[in-house]
Amino acid sequence: MKKDFMFTSESVTEGHPDKLCDIISDAVVDHVLQKDPSAKIISECAVSTAIVFIAARFATPARVDFANIARQVISQVGYDERVFNAKTCSVITSLTEVPTDRRTDVDERNLDEEAIERILARNQVTVFGFACNQTAAFMPLPIWLAHRLARKLVSVRLQKTLDYLAPDGKTQVGIEYRDGRPSRVHSITLIASQKRAAVKGGPDAKRLEDDIRETVLNPVFQDEEIKPDARTRIFVNPDGAFIGGGPAIHSGLTGRKNAIDTYGEYSRISGAALSGKDPSRIDRIGAYAARYAAKNVVAAGLATSCEVQLSYSIGFSRPVSIQVETFGTGKVSDQIIADRVEKHFDFRPAGIIRQFNLRHLPAQIKGGFYRKLAAYGHVGRMDIGLPWELTDKASLLKG
Repeated sequence: MKKDFMFTSESVTEGHPDKLCDIISDAVVDHVLQKDPSAKIISECAVSTAIVFIAARFATPARVDFANIARQVISQVGYDERVFNAKTCSVITSLTEVPTDRRTDVDERNLDEEAIERILARNQVTVFGFACNQTAAFMPLPIWLAHRLARKLVSVRLQKTLDYLAPDGKTQVGIEYRDGRPSRVHSITLIASQKRAAVKGGPDAKRLEDDIRETVLNPVFQDEEIKPDARTRIFVNPDGAFIGGGPAIHSGLTGRKNAIDTYGEYSRISGAALSGKDPSRIDRIGAYAARYAAKNVVAAGLATSCEVQLSYSIGFSRPVSIQVETFGTGKVSDQIIADRVEKHFDFRPAGIIRQFNLRHLPAQIKGGFYRKLAAYGHVGRMDIGLPWELTDKASLLKG
């Protein structure tokens, strides 16, 4: 593996059409599980100009108003312009109701080990979890900074510091690595959609760049150890004014931003989407369990970078393969770490649900749980008390 290289990662705001779809899909999951924790639900969404399409397959006696959930999300994200808003967009649904006996009518919290063992994986998937010591969140620096910039871009809009911004935005950060460690900020790109063109009262290019530097860039990097320097290339809307943005400009689809949801392509990820799935789907919760294990490995000081790979096969309760890769940074062999991970972590589907309380968090957390994951990453979050971000098993791994 190269020691000196440059790596870029991007993030997007809640108003990006793909993220809007993820949020709607996870808001549906939250709503269903709040009413019926044993429900099964798969929800996918697509958006385009003035149209929202929701496809869902579910098993629950609870009544679900899919269109109303979508309209609430659209309004909360901030789309209120004539071309796309919660009141006038068309919401089309394709719904498949599965007999309610297909529900998981158990509470994993009350199951003994034998019962946990009998609940099998129903999907074939290989998932990956990653952690490194580049940031306090054990995340790669490029995606960490990209998320921070995207969140700040939304913050200055909601606080009306820059009241001319629209909900759609994107950030990209390039980091130069020397000897395998982040060395300097190579480049930063911010694409901010505006409600108005300069000729209609919006800011010109110079004012937009100055405003973004003052209210977004400078505050985000104020407390960062690695800051932009004189050679850092900074681009704000390099292709010119981006008016409106959102579904009126480009379409969106659930699950199309998997790299943003995880490690910014710094590590391998599964091809399966994370959003829009209930906790019975191992392709979602397995990724959380793998992250949990990888983070604890790094927190234990066993490696400075760790990737945990879990391969599941239909009909088995446990992964058929557990692999660990530390990229030459391990203090002991990867096989020893893998053996310790397998001993101290429960990767069985029902075990993960029980450990993280995944069926009941939507009802316990105000505003829902899964929809909060849909933007700014399902992992590495320090603004939410995610159970898979704990490092409570680090001491067990030290051996």
